[in-house]
Amino acid sequence: MCTGKCSRFVAVSLYPLVLISIICNILLFFPGWDVKYAQDGNITEEVKYMGGLVGGGLLVLLPALYIHLTGSQGCCANRCGMFLSIAFAAVGVAGALYSLIVAVLGLQNGPLCKVVLIWMTPFKDREPSYLNDRTSWGLCTEPKDIVEFNIGLFATLLACSVLQLVLCAVQMINGLFGCLCGTCTDKGQL
Repeated sequence: MCTGKCSRFVAVSLYPLVLISIICNILLFFPGWDVKYAQDGNITEEVKYMGGLVGGGLLVLLPALYIHLTGSQGCCANRCGMFLSIAFAAVGVAGALYSLIVAVLGLQNGPLCKVVLIWMTPFKDREPSYLNDRTSWGLCTEPKDIVEFNIGLFATLLACSVLQLVLCAVQMINGLFGCLCGTCTDKGQL
């Protein structure tokens, strides 16, 4: 496979992952599908870190756009362009890692919820993990189904960030080959 085709594949694969990351992060601001929790500041701390919006979103979108251009004929499809794609892909790796760490922390610590009359994070530092003990999820009385909500969205962010990490790492290797060996444009293959 030519390095230009590989770049286009990586970029096109990153676009939906970026969109999913941004949507998941935005949805996390509205637990129980209600704006009142965000207005009152009663949202999970890891949501405020915006791993999906900043890390898996913007920091991966910028490299995706450049990598897509690198794979296009006549635009940056040269050794210098491929070298720069390594740097952009490294930014994507950093963004994906940030999103991954925030998602892991969000899953590990659990949601902020109302337990009886107090807002707290009841599953933080709890052994065994609440993820394996579905009966403990009933501790959270408000917002409704917050544990499932957080697990679903943070797990989706986790999966997206792992895929973004792999794709950006592949582009770093692809960029290295393109930088050293050329991009196939002189052979008419792009």
